[in-house]
Amino acid sequence: MIPSGLKEAWETAEKQIDAGEHDDALKTLRASWSEHGDKANHANTWTLVGDAKQALADGSSPVNRKMLREASKAYQSALKKDPKHRDARRASNALQAKMDGLGIRTSSLPKLIDDGTPTIYGLLSIMLVGMLLLSSIKYMPEIKAALHFTSEESSDWDATLVIELDSQAAPKTVDSFKDHARNGRYDGIAFHRVIDGFMVQGGDIENGAYPLTGGGAGSGGYSAIWYGQGDQNDITTWTIPDEFDCAETSEGSGQWVGTCHVPGALSMANSGPNTGGSQFYIVDKDSTPSHLNGAHTIFGLVTDDSTYLGSGIGGIELVDKISLVPTIGGGDDKPLNPPYIHSIEIDGNMAYMHLIIP
Repeated sequence: MIPSGLKEAWETAEKQIDAGEHDDALKTLRASWSEHGDKANHANTWTLVGDAKQALADGSSPVNRKMLREASKAYQSALKKDPKHRDARRASNALQAKMDGLGIRTSSLPKLIDDGTPTIYGLLSIMLVGMLLLSSIKYMPEIKAALHFTSEESSDWDATLVIELDSQAAPKTVDSFKDHARNGRYDGIAFHRVIDGFMVQGGDIENGAYPLTGGGAGSGGYSAIWYGQGDQNDITTWTIPDEFDCAETSEGSGQWVGTCHVPGALSMANSGPNTGGSQFYIVDKDSTPSHLNGAHTIFGLVTDDSTYLGSGIGGIELVDKISLVPTIGGGDDKPLNPPYIHSIEIDGNMAYMHLIIP
């Protein structure tokens, strides 16, 4: 969720740019970054940075080439955060056309390609990149592990769990999950419950922020969309109707058909019928909790395209790594230093859950 203070900073910076107060706009955006941290690393922030720097460059005589390049980089940063950001796309295309007309390259580095043919700098760069690529493929996992290259203060992450969402079996649950993910509500939320051989649970967007404090984690969370359950004027009361697509072939047979609990299944946590919110759990390796069938909505399954410390790993193997983190003990399933979600990217029905595993 975007903080209201950050939205106000965007509005203030936009007004300052319109009023020609470009340096003040950049100060406003820097202050918002200091106050809101990673939340400010947003396409809107970068677009406004680009607008302010482009205006500063145009206002100098002659045109400040370095500042134009910085504006171009800001727009590219915005598009990396949100490739569909219309304002950033339009501004970037217009600036590129302007720079082409002025004969200004987007980079001050030596030209690598000329009329489709690599220059001497291009050939040297290709050789250097090839050598670095071979080295990184061989040593990246060890380097990252040894140097603690990723951390909770970094924009990087330790692992990415890839999940295929089942919008056919659980359309309401999937839509709510996507909305929470796209709006950043899962960012920084920990896996507050870990039971090896059973499941890992997280997603409490109200009380589950890393690091976990007190004993409230696991008691909060709500639907991102109103489905007629709860007070329409109070989002914190919204819940998701159950969407079960799993049935036993005959009573007591132990044979199940449909979308059922299997290792790697992504399922909605709840406190009773039709009480799903934002919390979810993922079934651990070798676990087949059939007693949860018909009680919890299953809305996704991990895939084999996940990564851990720069190397490919099966999704279920990554879930198992999370399940093995030390817990408080004494029957308490709360992790001592819980893994948590850095961010979740949504592409169609694929969810890319970027994780920090301390």
